Amino acid sequence: MSAGQSIDDRDPHASLDTLLEQVLACRICEEHLPLGPRPVLRAHATARILVVGQAPGTRVHTTGIPWNDPSGDRLRTWLDVDRDTFYDVTRFAIVPMGFCYPGRHPRGGDLPPRPECAAHWHAAILALLPNIEL
Repeated sequence: MSAGQSIDDRDPHASLDTLLEQVLACRICEEHLPLGPRPVLRAHATARILVVGQAPGTRVHTTGIPWNDPSGDRLRTWLDVDRDTFYDVTRFAIVPMGFCYPGRHPRGGDLPPRPECAAHWHAAILALLPNIEL
């Protein structure tokens, strides 16, 4: 950003890219994450569909690819889209409620998403996704 230029004067793609870089570097809830922070999300200002899930599972945490597990296969089947279309960031934004794997519940299953992500990041991200229709 040049001197004297406000964030509102910038290219919206650039401001979303900057915000996503900040999200990917986020460490807000690091002390609560058993596998450490690894925010997993994707977004582009031209995306028209927003997919919001709970939080990444262990496979997604390992690969860094959202919905890269059997639940993603099922979701893509329900949506009737192939992997290439689903992972086309210009079409689909993928912004879960919690960006990192929250850990395992002692009685089984994953813990719910950490609340920090949505509270801290969602409004800013959604404000930079002007074309979302679904």
